Amino acid sequence: MAEAADELSTPLGQKTGGQKRRFRLPFTAMQALAVLLGLVLVAFIGVALFNDNPLGGEPIAHIALRQAPVADEKAAPAALPAEPAMKSTAKQAAPAENKTVTIIDGSSGTRHDVLIGGGDSGATKADTETAPAAMTGVDPRLLERSRYGIIPVVADGLKPFTVYAADADRAKASKMPVIAIVVAGLGVGAAKTTDAIMKLPPAVTLAFTPYGADPTKLAERARAQRHEILLQIPMEPFDYPDNDPGPQTLLTTLNAEQNLDRLYWHLSRFQGYAGLANFMGDRFVATDPVMQPVIREAAKRGLSYFDDGATPRSVAASLAAGQALPYAKADFTLDAVPTSVEIDRTLLKLETLAKERGAAVGVASALPISIERLSAWIKTLDARGIMLVPLTTAMLKSKSG
Repeated sequence: MAEAADELSTPLGQKTGGQKRRFRLPFTAMQALAVLLGLVLVAFIGVALFNDNPLGGEPIAHIALRQAPVADEKAAPAALPAEPAMKSTAKQAAPAENKTVTIIDGSSGTRHDVLIGGGDSGATKADTETAPAAMTGVDPRLLERSRYGIIPVVADGLKPFTVYAADADRAKASKMPVIAIVVAGLGVGAAKTTDAIMKLPPAVTLAFTPYGADPTKLAERARAQRHEILLQIPMEPFDYPDNDPGPQTLLTTLNAEQNLDRLYWHLSRFQGYAGLANFMGDRFVATDPVMQPVIREAAKRGLSYFDDGATPRSVAASLAAGQALPYAKADFTLDAVPTSVEIDRTLLKLETLAKERGAAVGVASALPISIERLSAWIKTLDARGIMLVPLTTAMLKSKSG
């Protein structure tokens, strides 16, 4: 009967015999695609929520860590005085090894090797004992251990300011106008640093930043050429962090203990400097509460302080006077406009000021044009009745005068 009913309902001319029922999926292709996309989205959200990497999604720079070569014990020089002889007030921590960090620029692929000593775990005994060997002429009595490595200290009545001051005829300097020149921003860029070291006379003071592939090697080379050297401390500028001096910058938002901890990191980068100088920092040097501990620490460690004169609001002069700290401030930035005409014009102003006041200080960068104009100008000073002196000599003359 069922077959008869089917035949009666079948359109004319069509056969029902052997006809099979077509199988149909319970969902459409669009529905399947939507389900698949949904599963992918759920998986992505799961990774984002439960992945422990706090920098997920950020650009990645690959860093290779290589252990610094260990010096031959037989060739090692005399070690530092025993631990009990040290009078360190810096934090002590468990030993750690020095590391060479290779920073790879993600966009250009440029590689920069930076030696980082100590880290948060402190310096190893080998690191501290071989540190004087890395800086020829560094007095081991003027060194103490900190959590980051070796830093300067006053000992046996000796101060780094006097021990590491460059030679000068101070008797002659007391009787005639003197000019001190500081070339700053060295250490990063071996070529320009080497030019400043080799092309400028020993009476020019060189200021090194704590950064660079091997600041110890460059600072040692400068001292081998009888230059007096300074250590520049990165400090917060007004437009920080858009304008960032670099790692471990001293900040107005940190307390005294935090800034001193960062200061110790900078102090440990190399040795043999006669004083400190600011690296940028127009906001920091104008803020009395944060500058006081820095100036106090510099005085405590027998150093001097040089202000590059970038801001007239700097409180360094008054704070240095309160601590009897040797101090100088740049009267002119010689290459603020880096052209031969403007540099020569500023040097003439510096001469005039030295004759009026007895002493003047100029600061410059290591631009090729700056090195060229300074070299030519220095050769004319004797004929003009002016003496070029290291910064420490100018500081002492200003203090006595």
